[in-house]
Amino acid sequence: MTTVAPREQRAGTREWLGLAVLALPTLLVSMDVSVLHLAGPAITLDLGATAQQMLWIIDIYGFMIAGLLVTMGSLGDRIGRRKLLLIGAAAFGVASIVAALATTPEALLISRAALGIAGATLMPSTLSLISAMFADPRQRGMAIGLWVTMFSVGIALGPVIGGALLQVFWWGSVFLIAVPVMALLLVAGPLLLPEYRAPEADPIDLVSVALSLGAIMPVVYGLKELAVGGNTVVATVAIVVGAALGYVFARRQRRLTTPLIDLTLFRSPAFSTAAVAMLMAMFVAGGTYLYVTQYLQLAQGQSPMTAGLWLLPAALGLIVTSMAAPALAGRFAPAHIVAGGLLISIVGHLMLATVGPDSALWVAVVGFSLTHAGGGPLIALGTDLIVGSSPPEKAGSAAAISETSTELGMALGVAVLGALGTFVYRTQLADAPVAGGTDTFAGTVEVAGGLPGAEGAELVAAGTQAFTSALSTIGLVSAVLSAVMAVAIVLGLRSRTPG
Repeated sequence: MTTVAPREQRAGTREWLGLAVLALPTLLVSMDVSVLHLAGPAITLDLGATAQQMLWIIDIYGFMIAGLLVTMGSLGDRIGRRKLLLIGAAAFGVASIVAALATTPEALLISRAALGIAGATLMPSTLSLISAMFADPRQRGMAIGLWVTMFSVGIALGPVIGGALLQVFWWGSVFLIAVPVMALLLVAGPLLLPEYRAPEADPIDLVSVALSLGAIMPVVYGLKELAVGGNTVVATVAIVVGAALGYVFARRQRRLTTPLIDLTLFRSPAFSTAAVAMLMAMFVAGGTYLYVTQYLQLAQGQSPMTAGLWLLPAALGLIVTSMAAPALAGRFAPAHIVAGGLLISIVGHLMLATVGPDSALWVAVVGFSLTHAGGGPLIALGTDLIVGSSPPEKAGSAAAISETSTELGMALGVAVLGALGTFVYRTQLADAPVAGGTDTFAGTVEVAGGLPGAEGAELVAAGTQAFTSALSTIGLVSAVLSAVMAVAIVLGLRSRTPG
């Protein structure tokens, strides 16, 4: 017997139009994770950013979102989800303009951090409003599925749209696309979106917020300092301080009645497996994205527009597999679908590991496309796997951890794999018989342009050799991590059945 929801529970035209409005910030926030990758070489040359500064500029956005998602969700419960969404939209638009007009690496870094803070208000607000707008379980499932798809589309199309803009305009244009989108949200939001507040909002523990950011940032700083040959003592102290603050954070969460992150959820092996797999999948994606986009432009000599088009197969692969995975989950165990996708990703990463100075363009394009297509099922099913592995009464906390894993994983991938790539690049270039290289491939290419023909060509060749070695190393590390994830998913989530 099929139970039909009462008519008043079913969403109507206004709710579906509201969902379209909520898709806008979701698409934009996920695009901002990836749109800057193609602009990296142009920013490096225009602002004179070092390799370390570029890594911070790219990933400070994700770190701020990951560190503040749960906090902003609690704030929305207090002041109203729609109000927080509109405040965040206005702040996102202003910060985008400031970022586009930045004239120094430091100014761009600060504006990117502001974008991350504003972005953290948008993600939990959209998902909470969707749950409030769609009372019918089937409609709500469809609406959340569309929301997840828009997130995948944003990540996939970010470089493509960025490449088209960079072909015509300057690098700041990749930020300005947010302004009309946020303006539309500010106009349509009050008309189509309901206000929602939690009857009893949990208190915000600001100490936990500070500790969470304090645990992440020093560790990342230390890793980057070590990668670029910075002060070893300072880097080591930073890592130790971050680890200590992380320990204090974990202890505090166990004592609080309403913790920022419910660490008791990680006692479930299935939950831990799903959450860590989501984080590691985005970790691998972040580092790979960073280097492939630079490889296409600097090693293969593609324009930003052409490079964006070469990334289109990867974007389409991600969209197709992320949309197909929920349908396949009705017939096959979700863990097997995700593991199967990761096997495809492994093949792609191993192809990237073979890339050298003389490799054909198609090797990197096909390899990158396979890594993206293989990751689609985990992106699509990850939240359901995490929430489904937790007790029903803790579903909200589990969803918050899922979103945090996604953003934190992407940012950590850029930070850690980016630092690893920088280390390999610098080491290889230091051993090259030709001098004059810088700590960024873009900087080395620029220096080579001012040298006599043969000398400049030798420097470019040395830079290309060093950079492709870095890309190959990241490809191999990512393949190993993907294999570990696939095994862990099958073993840790074997109890999840189709349906």
